[in-house]
Amino acid sequence: MNETILVVEDERKIARLLEIELDSEGYRVRIAHNGNDGWAAYRDGGVDLILLDVMLPGMSGIELLRRIRASDMQTPVLLLTAKSSVEDKVSGLDLGANDYITKPFEIEEVLARIRTAFRLSSRVPDNAGGGWLTAGGLKLNPLTREVERDRRPIQLTQREFDLLAYLMRNKRLVLSRDQILSEVWGYDYAGDTNVVDVYIRYVRKKVDEGFESELIHTVRGIGYALKDEP
Repeated sequence: MNETILVVEDERKIARLLEIELDSEGYRVRIAHNGNDGWAAYRDGGVDLILLDVMLPGMSGIELLRRIRASDMQTPVLLLTAKSSVEDKVSGLDLGANDYITKPFEIEEVLARIRTAFRLSSRVPDNAGGGWLTAGGLKLNPLTREVERDRRPIQLTQREFDLLAYLMRNKRLVLSRDQILSEVWGYDYAGDTNVVDVYIRYVRKKVDEGFESELIHTVRGIGYALKDEP
């Protein structure tokens, strides 16, 4: 295991705990205790995943995430958030965070989320030879990560993109929540299954609202399907 994880956490006891546990799992670990140092450590390069506390002195975790995602949509970022900070979780996910971990956390959950993030980020798209996935006027390019409908660009977070890509690769098939959860979030995902419904709602808002026809359909009692025909 050669991956380098950057931990940006101002609570030194938590940072030290994460450093010890990640090191024992074989990861290389860098530590930053504020947003500015975290940004500098990221810009030094060689970071494969970031554990990012939202509440940081200096530059906030949300601002640091914004800067990273301005040019880098590939490096997995997992947010560390307070239990009650729903707004921070939503803001982070909208800006492209891969997932969030609520404090206080069990280290086993952190390690599971990290394994899932690495596995998902290392996948090669099904049509790596090039070309677009299409459904009616909706187009998605797995390589360039571009999405458009009726020639109108659509901006998606990384998780929203992965969800839509999975639906489009399985066009017209009814997919259960468990199938979607396993494919998009990973087999050892430790969160609630209703995250699928939440993200379907996010993607629908961007892909279907304002267009003549709906592409993402709910199949009551089973799951969801993307259909380009009535």
